[in-house]
Amino acid sequence: MNTPAKFAGFAVGLAAIFGIAVAAGATIGPEPSGPAAHDPNSHTDEQAAPVDEMPGGLMSTENGYTLRLENPVATAGPNVAVRFRVLDADGSAVTRYTRSHDKDLHLIVVRRDMAGYQHVHPVLDGDGDWNATLDLRRAGDYRVFADFTPDGGVNTTLGADLRVPGQYDVQPLPAPATTATVGEYTVTLDGTVAPGRASQVTLSVARDGRAVTDLQPYLGAYGHLVALRTADLAYLHVHPEGHPGDGVTPAGPGITFSMTAPSAGDYRLFLDFQHDGVVRTAEFTVRVAPPSSAPTAEPHGGHGATPAPSHGATPAPSHPH
Repeated sequence: MNTPAKFAGFAVGLAAIFGIAVAAGATIGPEPSGPAAHDPNSHTDEQAAPVDEMPGGLMSTENGYTLRLENPVATAGPNVAVRFRVLDADGSAVTRYTRSHDKDLHLIVVRRDMAGYQHVHPVLDGDGDWNATLDLRRAGDYRVFADFTPDGGVNTTLGADLRVPGQYDVQPLPAPATTATVGEYTVTLDGTVAPGRASQVTLSVARDGRAVTDLQPYLGAYGHLVALRTADLAYLHVHPEGHPGDGVTPAGPGITFSMTAPSAGDYRLFLDFQHDGVVRTAEFTVRVAPPSSAPTAEPHGGHGATPAPSHGATPAPSHPH
């Protein structure tokens, strides 16, 4: 073969190899990042929510803000002082907030086994330090959630870990039940929660067997509900239906909320309600079935040492606020 023919053959072969490489790159190259890479038909053991619906509390930094505890380790005790800051993108402490549910910031604290739930409202000083007092008599690893809306910003929930050294008595999730008991109060959970879409749940309050129809406003509603995914402590935003004084929302016995579970799995629900001037907390576990199964909620009773009622509900503890 003469030289021109050899070069022509080499060029043809090189072009063929290049074409194969380009095709292979299009087939097995890196997948695009961001929402465009999401396959809505893909499924996992727990159905994930769309990227833009990622729940809060999973990160300490989000939307340009950072939650920073002054000390991530605390000594066990009933009245432990905890100080923290919310920092902006420049590292400066945030001092101006937009009030939500009657407060500038809501601090939710719970141990990673879902015991020791607390909802407190810390005090902000002039330097941007938030100061709270927590009941940390139980040792273990806690998750601290700061739910806030910075002035001119969007609602954000950040999470940070707080360790309390000592003997860690891990508590399992309670057995299934549709009611929780807090002292002389019984709270009944009704509703079906399906993953990936807004669902309504109603919690009805009774006292000594009688429906409570004179609940008192608490944080701008007749109840405040916090929902956490037990697998990773993702924090769900739950919204009450109606509010006191709107002319249509009754003061009990039922309190209705709209919530969206981002995936199948177990969730812990904490209802704070106020009656006779005292805020009490009822706790439930809700099991959200995957779409392939019947999407029914399976409530479980709350933690607590009070004897369980005859229908099997485990009483939820009452936490001071």
